[in-house]
Amino acid sequence: MPDYAKMLEAARDAVTLSSGVCREVQLALDSVREITKDDKSPVTVADFASQAVVAKVLTDALGEVVLVGEEDSKFLRDPDHAAHLEAVLAAVNDAFGGLSADDVLKLIDVGAGDTHHAGFWTLDPIDGTKGFLRGQQYAIALAYVENGEPVVGAMGCPNLPANFGAPLDEADPHGCIYEAIKGDGVYEIVRGGQPTRVRRNDIEAGDPIRVCASVEKAHSNVSDTDRILEHIKANSGHDTGEPARLDSQCKYAVTARGQADAYLRMPTRPGYVERIWDHAAGALVATEAGCFVTDIFGRALDFSHGRGLEKNKGIVCAPPRVHGQVIGAIEALGIQPA
Repeated sequence: MPDYAKMLEAARDAVTLSSGVCREVQLALDSVREITKDDKSPVTVADFASQAVVAKVLTDALGEVVLVGEEDSKFLRDPDHAAHLEAVLAAVNDAFGGLSADDVLKLIDVGAGDTHHAGFWTLDPIDGTKGFLRGQQYAIALAYVENGEPVVGAMGCPNLPANFGAPLDEADPHGCIYEAIKGDGVYEIVRGGQPTRVRRNDIEAGDPIRVCASVEKAHSNVSDTDRILEHIKANSGHDTGEPARLDSQCKYAVTARGQADAYLRMPTRPGYVERIWDHAAGALVATEAGCFVTDIFGRALDFSHGRGLEKNKGIVCAPPRVHGQVIGAIEALGIQPA
């Protein structure tokens, strides 16, 4: 049986170090743009640097690993992108020092693993591209998937404030780390302190429901979400508040810790398939806090079909009472995937 505790320690160290590297790139947006002559280059640099950092920490701690990442090194190996490679190398060496460009390219390609294994890691090195570029919320999301479900996970939310009263559209100077092993709960780490267990309380009858929504409305079918909330309001007496708007898998964390009551990702176009790295870590965090995480038909998320959640449509993440009401509203309204 895998040593989940050792794996969690490596995952925590990986996303913590990667969070620091990404924070430095985000703080130097203009400098990176000047080097690369590309407005979107800072998130490109952070994506590659984050994947290299995570790959190095995992392999140093655990030996050879199967890592299914979002990136590969093809872009950086193109001579036309030499400036991007230079910036990635500088960012990675802020964490380690002494690595060559070839070392970094090989680390990035550790993430070229496939899913045809009983267990594998999956990584989104920067989840929330537009949030990163706006200086707002993004996540480094890492999970170990075993027999089709996440069992170990760590998620870095470098700009997410622990204080619920702080604005979500501003970067917190400390951020949060979330870590979980299936069946052992989820823990929040702030400012390098001791892990604190996160437990999600269900809402009470009559409590208002606040959903967690993307800043970019195109990420989910807003009209379907509005219809669902109106149905719940009309049939249960739960009022709805202003959505908590933020990007990335941080939405799972915000729902898990009770700052929002539901994260809905309604399908927006025909045939769209969610990617496993966009949900594995966040789903584990929310589930271990006490939320239900399913697709819009109430089916468990199945991570055993390659790089996509091929057997699922959309996402519903919420504590039990809200989850049941959302699924019930979807059924009553006859909502079908786009």
